[in-house]
Amino acid sequence: MKKILLIIALCSVALTHTQAQTDDKHLFNVTKNLDTFNAIYKNLEMLYVDTLDANEVVGTAIKAMLRSLDPYTEYYPEENMQELKELYTGKFAGIGALIRYNLQLKRVVIDEPYEGMPAAEAGLKKGDIILAIDDSVMTDKDVSYVSSHLRGDPGTTFVLKFKRPSTGKKMEKKITRRTIQTPAVPYYGMQQGQIGYLCLRQFTEGCAKEVRRAYIEMKDKGMRGFVLDLRNNGGGSESEAVSIVNMFVPKDVLIVSNRGKMKRANHDYYTKVEPIDTVMPMVVMVNDNSASASEITAGALQDLDRAVIIGTRTYGKGLVQMSIDLPYNGSLKLTSNKYYIPSGRCIQAINYKHAKGGYTEHIPDSLTHVFYTRGGREVRDGGGIKPDVEVVPDSLPNIAYYLASSGMDSTEVMLNYEIEYIRKHPTIAPPEQFQLTDADYEEFKQQVLKSGFKYDPESEKFMETLVKLAKFEGYYDDARQEFDNLQKKLTHNLEKDLDYNKEQIKRLIESDIVAAYYFESGTVRNALQNDKLMKEAVRLINTPEEYKRILNVK
Repeated sequence: MKKILLIIALCSVALTHTQAQTDDKHLFNVTKNLDTFNAIYKNLEMLYVDTLDANEVVGTAIKAMLRSLDPYTEYYPEENMQELKELYTGKFAGIGALIRYNLQLKRVVIDEPYEGMPAAEAGLKKGDIILAIDDSVMTDKDVSYVSSHLRGDPGTTFVLKFKRPSTGKKMEKKITRRTIQTPAVPYYGMQQGQIGYLCLRQFTEGCAKEVRRAYIEMKDKGMRGFVLDLRNNGGGSESEAVSIVNMFVPKDVLIVSNRGKMKRANHDYYTKVEPIDTVMPMVVMVNDNSASASEITAGALQDLDRAVIIGTRTYGKGLVQMSIDLPYNGSLKLTSNKYYIPSGRCIQAINYKHAKGGYTEHIPDSLTHVFYTRGGREVRDGGGIKPDVEVVPDSLPNIAYYLASSGMDSTEVMLNYEIEYIRKHPTIAPPEQFQLTDADYEEFKQQVLKSGFKYDPESEKFMETLVKLAKFEGYYDDARQEFDNLQKKLTHNLEKDLDYNKEQIKRLIESDIVAAYYFESGTVRNALQNDKLMKEAVRLINTPEEYKRILNVK
């Protein structure tokens, strides 16, 4: 026994010694490389043939170093600190409007004013062409430049000169900048059958209170099932996510754990207060753009068997960032932890490798591990949150993407149609009822056909590639007839494509038009008319046997 203990002790000493050697070598390499970098720059500064801009040269080195890590670790010098503040708070000072570049006019235009914000209060409308801000001409500037001039300190004023394309009239408005925060909850409300719906766009400070207030209001109105929409929600505050989960699960339950290199940076988040409802049937809708705090919320509710998750697999961001103050009023936002939800899994989908300048590896399903929900259901780590019920939304057809994207269609035919429609219609039906008529769409289609609109049909591109490969490999001559027949069927026909994709294109136009009258809340309300996920969520709530079976609840 003494010999065994002696061997164990010797092994322990050897391991400790080996670890100490490893730590010493690592520290030496850090010191060596920092000294080398410092020496290189000193010599460049003294001897290089041209005068160097230290901000540019060292800034490039910093960016290259961080680029080899992950996309969330970023350096913010003093002049960019406002960007970091806006990232964390969701607030900025400006006029409160989306702007875009009009390729046809080669001008920056108003795309969508926010409800109750200075742009809307000043009467700015979709398509208004920005000509000047005070004495600064904007007609030859890009979106970034115009945006930087629209923003400023709260309370400052400027004169905006713009042209309304529908009338050709030039106008001026004196606008006072205000703190702008896009709404975390653009819409909530009771749907058919007393089903409550809430759209949460981002996890900004105070959003949990908004969700709580809306939930209680709908519950008081007789809500018998709740749908939480986290689609396209890129995340935000981890503590707000925990507070939202706390509404639906008991006090003192572990929701998420942060684990990293420094133990003092580790943190466990528990529910702190009594919930407001632990029994209401609940469905959470997600997609591949649901990330970070959205995944904590959906994943925790899934792990605790509190809600059915539907949609498509989420983004898979299982990393947590923190900010470190740097000299000269800069800041470093760095990835400090991975987070683990109640089942113990981390849902990070990508491994960031730091060798060779940095590269990524997606974690394959075959390398994920099995975990279990509170009720014993099997879930896995890696690759985001996999929904309990997969519902794939209708994909956007290629032609619709080109029509709607400001960087694709130089004719801007869709935007022009929408501006003219808005001019002709002082009012429209409520969002839940608004639809373009067949005559409206036919008018739009004719405008597209006359506009010179062009786009690249992907099927023709793949066909050309297939023909080249078949010729290269010697199969083309034997299959020439089949290729010719297929090529005829795939020949681009704009009118046919507009007819075939009519419903999807109509919905895009309807969404843009509704936003001009009812803002973002209206677009959400309008979209619910044809929402496949919402229909499935309502069906599940109305089928309690299936709902309970999915959650393994007896």
